[in-house]
Amino acid sequence: MGFYIKVEPDVKIYVEDLNPEGEKTIVFIHGWPANHKMFEYQFDQLPKMGYRCVGIDSRGFGNSDKPWEGYDYDTASDDIRCVVEALDLQDFTLGGHSTGGAIAIRYMARHKGYGVSKLALFAAAAPSLIQRPYFPYGLQKEDVNKIIQETSNDRPAMLRGFGDMFFFQHVSQAFSDWFFQLGLQAAGWSTAAVSSSWIDEELFSDLGEIHVPTLILHGIHDKVCLFPLAIAQHEGIRNSKLVPFKYSGHGLFYDERDKFNKELTQFIEECI
Repeated sequence: MGFYIKVEPDVKIYVEDLNPEGEKTIVFIHGWPANHKMFEYQFDQLPKMGYRCVGIDSRGFGNSDKPWEGYDYDTASDDIRCVVEALDLQDFTLGGHSTGGAIAIRYMARHKGYGVSKLALFAAAAPSLIQRPYFPYGLQKEDVNKIIQETSNDRPAMLRGFGDMFFFQHVSQAFSDWFFQLGLQAAGWSTAAVSSSWIDEELFSDLGEIHVPTLILHGIHDKVCLFPLAIAQHEGIRNSKLVPFKYSGHGLFYDERDKFNKELTQFIEECI
């Protein structure tokens, strides 16, 4: 099912294209530190409803190549542009979770929303994951530095701890183990590099560059991308709709998967 798209002379990105004959296309950008498989419970259902689902493994994660460099948001958005052009995608919905949501926002600003008719943000790490003097929400910088340090010292233990705070609903040990394995498929250096980017990257000006209808789905119990980030996104993006998930944490795509799929498909079907 999967295939590779070259984004640089020595870098290939892994892509899965489910139901390519589907009438409407959704491109999914996963969050840190997982890969496109985190959307399994969307890919199981949405193609049956007629949607084409394109899952991308960001560089350094999943089955994509894992170069030493290129883990800033600009490069990540450029990688998406390469995939969009290679597949000749047009009039599609771009959806991103957590850091993937931040990268989707950067894509909208940097590439002027090339090919995108609608944007969907799932627990997006925007406009800033960390607190700043002019943005009192988000994580403490020290919390991120701790993640970076733990990644270098004992990445499996870091991933276990991160997984434990990811979901609000109970998940089975088997599911927890599966989710843990997604993170292990990444390279250690890419895991650390992306987490380091949270300190430098911010998307305040990018929000104003979004000119398509935007859906914001966010769990009110999110311990990673706190709910005030969703409010800031809603205030910064014209023609946006915010849907709080009352029984979800950061992993709302699984915590309330039926509601997630319903909200996303209803949004896609709405007339612009």
